[in-house]
Amino acid sequence: MARISIGALLMMGCRGACADAYTPPPEKVANPAPNEIDPGLRVRKDAVQEATQTSDATVAVDAELLELGEAAFYEETFGNEVFLTDVLGMLAGPLDTVHIAKAIAGLKGRATSDLRVELAKDAVIGGRHFGKGERIDTGLDVARGSVMPIGMKIRLDGGKVLAGITCALCHSTVDRGGSVVHGAPNSDLNVGLLLALATNSASYFTHTDVDPRTLPADPRRRVRGSDGELLPVPEIEALEQAVDAVLVQWPPGSFDSMTDLMAAPAQIPASFTRDNHPYSFSGAFAAGPFHGLSVQNNNVHGLNADPTVEADQARPRMGIDAELFLAIMLQNAAAARYRWSPDKNASAKAFMAEADPTPGQPGFNQMVALPGFPRASVAAPAALWTSDPGRPVWQKVNAMSAWQNTLDPPNTGQPRSDDAITRGRAVFERAGCDTCHSGPGLTNHRIVPVAEIGTQAVRAKALASTERIWDPNPLVYSFDTMVPLPAKPTTRPLPGDSLDPAQVELAFAHHGSEGGYKVMGLRGLSVSAPYLHDGGVAVGANPGAQLGIAKTIGRAMAPDPGNSLRALIDRDLRGRVIRANHADKVASRMHVEGIGHEIWVDPAGGYALDDQRALIAYLLNL
Repeated sequence: MARISIGALLMMGCRGACADAYTPPPEKVANPAPNEIDPGLRVRKDAVQEATQTSDATVAVDAELLELGEAAFYEETFGNEVFLTDVLGMLAGPLDTVHIAKAIAGLKGRATSDLRVELAKDAVIGGRHFGKGERIDTGLDVARGSVMPIGMKIRLDGGKVLAGITCALCHSTVDRGGSVVHGAPNSDLNVGLLLALATNSASYFTHTDVDPRTLPADPRRRVRGSDGELLPVPEIEALEQAVDAVLVQWPPGSFDSMTDLMAAPAQIPASFTRDNHPYSFSGAFAAGPFHGLSVQNNNVHGLNADPTVEADQARPRMGIDAELFLAIMLQNAAAARYRWSPDKNASAKAFMAEADPTPGQPGFNQMVALPGFPRASVAAPAALWTSDPGRPVWQKVNAMSAWQNTLDPPNTGQPRSDDAITRGRAVFERAGCDTCHSGPGLTNHRIVPVAEIGTQAVRAKALASTERIWDPNPLVYSFDTMVPLPAKPTTRPLPGDSLDPAQVELAFAHHGSEGGYKVMGLRGLSVSAPYLHDGGVAVGANPGAQLGIAKTIGRAMAPDPGNSLRALIDRDLRGRVIRANHADKVASRMHVEGIGHEIWVDPAGGYALDDQRALIAYLLNL
């Protein structure tokens, strides 16, 4: 299975235990960061301000930190290759390293934003038949001359291939000219299908609407619960197929980062993060360094890359005993070392503790438990900080935040008329858009109640269950604390934590709140279609026929930014998009509608079509 991948690593000079991931050189980047353009640059002034204003100068931003941040963005997995390869079985099913390598070799050095890969064998995934040799759209991006997909890290250890993912998998892409775009969302990444093709995608059940307790159980397989009671474990194949049936319906370019037992993937956001706080679609990541950006980066590498970390929160948040929770995730692990069965150990927690590659800390990834673990807080919903041994706590997470804050969207060659853009700005102000979309990042940094903004509501309450285990005054470790942690690490309140309680209540949907959504910044709209957090405002190059997600990204067709923006502000076109989404069973189950944010700039609102075109030109050239 691994011959081609091992050969590729050896040709790159790898011997024994080694790893490789792709970081693009500046000459292959459409929007190089300032430290790439001028290696002698100390730091952007605004990046310094981001740090000092929000963390009392506890994160010193300099050229060395920016260099570390870029490298971590493209290369750092924090050990998630163990969960993804040996537990989830990402490459143990119909998709494998041999055929990924074959597809890359077939490019002959050309770039692609959608690596099409042949499947290695027949399989029925979520009720859908996949045939051996069938080519699937992965959405994986490969830069010119590269032998690795962007954002995938291959590690060879003792002859075994492990594959992990980095931030760049979702948040960098390749443009039409073959250049890499730092921070642009990978809008066709077919992450749901890639997860479904894994052999143990049931370990990702918390990111779907599948409640394992409602499925048939195998009476011969029980786990001893935390209170000593023997609990039946769901039948492996039934759970696998149920979870797969949800994952295969995730729209390309979307990912369900919340573990609320709902099927509600959200659009992958851009990483043009400067002046765009708070972070996440609900604005839940607002505290600490860089206005909460480090909390968001931490969440990606913690909770989203290793669902086992929620075992100790599972009962209060989901009503699932911690032992049953881990038994479900590990009973069909791809590697025997991590595969739990009642014959090995009646306790799934004890079994995992024996097999854990990061002993002493929850989960498989390289993380440290915060002092209040497992209580959720604004410092981390899972109460864990992603940190690797041999470095200060959270160093790479903060470094990625600092580097992301230097990124600017690329010049995408959108049609430009200075007169139209000037007129577009005037229309923007006349329509009242600047009431919310103001300031350098074109956001007022506020969270708007879901009823007021009117968009698809389910995601706004995704973190509501954290109220049951909420820590209102979390302690964290000082940023000079080394990992592994000393016996008595220095703790302190989260730096920069001075939040509006009403905004926190909205962000986490606590105290009976229906939740809300943050006012998005508008930089980079030319590379981030479709629009709204559910990705539902999608229109192709032919607005007459290509409406909604099913007829655009559902057919491997990129939404047109100009036409999709017109649907955002034109009530007639939006209505047609919404009807198309409602008519699609997949979009409906995934809670994708494209509704709300009814700020109309159209003839019915008293605007000429030239006004509409000017506004779109302005937005696409920000």
